Amino acid sequence: MANITSISAESRDRAGKGAARATRRAGRVPAVIYGNKQDSSLISLEPIELKRNINAGGFFSKVFEITVDGEKHRALVRDIQLDPVTDTPIHVDFMRFSKKTRLVIEVPCAFLNEEDCPGLRKGGVLNIVRHAIELRCSPDNIPESIEIDLAVAEVGDSIHISAIELPDDVELTITDRDFTIATIAAPTVVVEEEDDVAGEGEEVEGEGTEGDAEKSDSNE
Repeated sequence: MANITSISAESRDRAGKGAARATRRAGRVPAVIYGNKQDSSLISLEPIELKRNINAGGFFSKVFEITVDGEKHRALVRDIQLDPVTDTPIHVDFMRFSKKTRLVIEVPCAFLNEEDCPGLRKGGVLNIVRHAIELRCSPDNIPESIEIDLAVAEVGDSIHISAIELPDDVELTITDRDFTIATIAAPTVVVEEEDDVAGEGEEVEGEGTEGDAEKSDSNE
């Protein structure tokens, strides 16, 4: 079951670029809620609350419950526009959904028990092949993450998607192969060799110096 994030909003009366600029001048972020065969709702968001949700991660996979004038809308973020100079949000598009809605969405991988992984404890290296997995599911069933347990993984092991149990009502978009999520690679060993050639060169140089000294003594 997806976690629902509550966020408050204020309604806007007018659409258009001029009205959006006026909303931003007033210190708020213009947005719109559309879809599910309902009229679009023009809203504005408090920027600090919006940035907090963006920075928390998984912004496009969260289900938002947006309260506008006492009415609640459940929606997903479909698009966000950022200022090209400051990188701050300047407009957000939310899409309503129904019980029949199914989405294709990327869900991040969470690797568990790294400290207990025997392969890593022996010096192996976790090589992550996929940081996220593309899934198809209803908005109400979007998982926060796909958990990969490393508790028994040894050096040389590969973790494939077939070893991962997906939540109910969640399916893979890639079904034609058992793809790899991560491997435990063997540790890299660097062997330092003595530079014998350099040593011989230093020895020859010393002999030449000694010979020069003997010649100098005979000349005296």
